[in-house]
Amino acid sequence: MSRRNILSICLLIIIAFIFSLFSFAFASTQKNLTVSFIDVGQGDSILIQTPQGKNILVDSGPNTAENTVLNFLKSRNIKKLDVIVATHPHEDHIGNMDVVIKNFNVGKVYAANATTNTKAFESFLLAVKEKGLKITVPDTGQNISPDSKVKITVLSPSKKDRYDDLNDYSIVLKVEYGKTSFLLMGDATANIEEKLLHDSKLRQFLKADVLKVGHHGSKYSSTSTFLSTVKPKYAIISVGKDNPYGHPAAITISKLKSERAEILRTDQQGTITVTSDGQTIKIDKKTSAIKPQAPPSSSTNQYAYIGNSNTKKFHYSWCT
Repeated sequence: MSRRNILSICLLIIIAFIFSLFSFAFASTQKNLTVSFIDVGQGDSILIQTPQGKNILVDSGPNTAENTVLNFLKSRNIKKLDVIVATHPHEDHIGNMDVVIKNFNVGKVYAANATTNTKAFESFLLAVKEKGLKITVPDTGQNISPDSKVKITVLSPSKKDRYDDLNDYSIVLKVEYGKTSFLLMGDATANIEEKLLHDSKLRQFLKADVLKVGHHGSKYSSTSTFLSTVKPKYAIISVGKDNPYGHPAAITISKLKSERAEILRTDQQGTITVTSDGQTIKIDKKTSAIKPQAPPSSSTNQYAYIGNSNTKKFHYSWCT
């Protein structure tokens, strides 16, 4: 064999080796589940990216965070959202659903069996219709994951449930990948927590490594009994800086500390990304390349708030 042939063979072996290294590195990244709690100010928006390359968006934040949400999704090279979940029809959760649907290919759309007469909700429904999509109302126990390696179970509400508070219609999700798990509570109140605790079939789903704290850490959620059942290692609060509601409540922070959960807040850390390889969890704080924090809702919201002296809650003037 000539020297030239030997050199050619060696070169081919080196190229093959380098290619295998790149392939291995790429495959390794595909083994992870990534959950990003996007800093949208006073609101919720969570992007779930699965090992099989599926993308799930849970809520879209308020209108004031439109550019933040769109830019974040584009920074993650999102071309298609395989699943969209509108947990409940409050503006701080679905304010940008219409623009998200218009700007990306969308697979399935899930929403609770609840309506309201707000502009944000109407825009959401119109965008779904114009895109030729349909809204599916999920039921408890249903797995809505588009990825066979990840299980996303709906814990609440059931299709037959009826509530006076729109927050209690929040779609509660349990995300499981390998030995790791996430519990996403939306704005569900203590009423829903108690219901889950007393349901023998659903209670088993409550223990989780990561808890997206209900209702932005307000005093109306996160009871001591509920938190002691979940036993979260990490408690993530999606909340706006200097918000007019006083979220998160001091009592909620105290309860989380009693459970020795590590508390992470989007108003302090910015966008928080949690990565799981199915065995362990890693937290990446301030991962948003768009901006470290979304604008405080109190300074950017174009609507006035109305206080209710009976419920001690704030609402927009047009909120039902």
